[in-house]
Amino acid sequence: MADIKTIPEIIQEVSTYYKKKGGPESEHTLTYDSSSETLEPIYFFIIDLMEDMGFSSEKLVDNFTSSPGSGHFSELGQRATIMQQQGTKILGDVNTVLRSILNIVYDLKEFKIRLQSYADLNSGDKNKTEAARLSLKQIWMDKVDIQKGNSAIKAMALGQAGFQTLIDAFLVVKDEKDVDKIDLNDRVKRILRPRIQEFNIWAKDSEKELRKRYEMERAYLKSQVSSLKLYSRWARPYLKAAQQLEMKEGRREPALVKLFNTIMLELTLLGKIKLDIKNSALGGDLPSDFQNLRIKRDYYSCVLVDFKFRGIPQRIMQRGDYVFGGKAEVTFKSYALNDDELKGIDKALEDSDVEDALRLIEGATTESLGELQKEINLFLEEKEEAEKKEKPKDESNPFLALIGHYNKTEKKTETKTSEKNIQIKPDNWIEKTNLRVLAANTAKQNAFDLFDRYKKSHDMASYT
Repeated sequence: MADIKTIPEIIQEVSTYYKKKGGPESEHTLTYDSSSETLEPIYFFIIDLMEDMGFSSEKLVDNFTSSPGSGHFSELGQRATIMQQQGTKILGDVNTVLRSILNIVYDLKEFKIRLQSYADLNSGDKNKTEAARLSLKQIWMDKVDIQKGNSAIKAMALGQAGFQTLIDAFLVVKDEKDVDKIDLNDRVKRILRPRIQEFNIWAKDSEKELRKRYEMERAYLKSQVSSLKLYSRWARPYLKAAQQLEMKEGRREPALVKLFNTIMLELTLLGKIKLDIKNSALGGDLPSDFQNLRIKRDYYSCVLVDFKFRGIPQRIMQRGDYVFGGKAEVTFKSYALNDDELKGIDKALEDSDVEDALRLIEGATTESLGELQKEINLFLEEKEEAEKKEKPKDESNPFLALIGHYNKTEKKTETKTSEKNIQIKPDNWIEKTNLRVLAANTAKQNAFDLFDRYKKSHDMASYT
């Protein structure tokens, strides 16, 4: 997996304000080095501390790299392989069902064309009725009558003398009564009369049978689409787990020696507290007339917590659980960010290689199979007008099941719009001189309080 930009670099890239400032509002770093203690207590203590201070926190980065010669590398590689094999096995079932759906869709399209001829035959429009009758007669001669061999209408007309007019007469005559009205010899009429009768019976019965077959195929298509959704839902956790078990490339990291038993972890948390303008104005932190101020975007006091850990994996149980003792470096950085900048950070992370495996799946399903989904919906949503008013359409897309998106057809257009480059407008005068300043000061204080509380609650080996 390719390296991605660090979160501070992304913040500077998306924020006009921090491009000029060149860095965070404040930065505090603590270092903890102990081969016997583990990273988990540090990580979860800070998460709980942020929650107690009122932060809404989320994990932005979670990467790990093991040295190739370590047991941890081998253990994680085996787990990833199992997830990949299970996901691939289920994807094989998905492909089988998908091929079945393709065949059903093509059959239904042919049935629909045939059924249109029957609908035109009973439409009451003289021109449509005549054209439909001629079309069905051609089908009957090619599919039904041809089975009679040498006594078929086409075989007799093209291969036997005296029956050259048989095809034209068959196409012209509508029923048995019309046979006597045309100028033909008796031998042709004796052949023509039972064939016209057979055709009229076939036209009635075949329409009923074709409509039954059409409905059965539609029901089967629905069941196959449901199976596709189910298989896709089963495959997604394995594909997700396999992607999460992928290691970040260590490249030239000096701590990762091939034969050492070493692991490198990178974790990044972002905690944010929304700026309460009304209470800040009442408390004197903002001008009093800001109590009723309407703003277009909210501002947040944010603290970015970066964990960099170098440790030695130690197996603690036979089943393969590990603990990681080593050196942990935790950095607290403060920022003042608005709604647009936070959306820009999310967009930059989505565009990075953090979720490249899932994006490949999404591209293979939503893009290449988009047209097929339209065909499926065409048949599954085919209802009578009365039923359409009573029941809403099923707009679910089974192919999006691989990435966990169901019933989001209506949001598809909005997603495409949101995926464009987010335009972040510079701060206006009020934002620049008041909101950003207050959010920045609050973020600096919160970052220091978080750093200081943790430092005071633990006996650290060293501080920076």
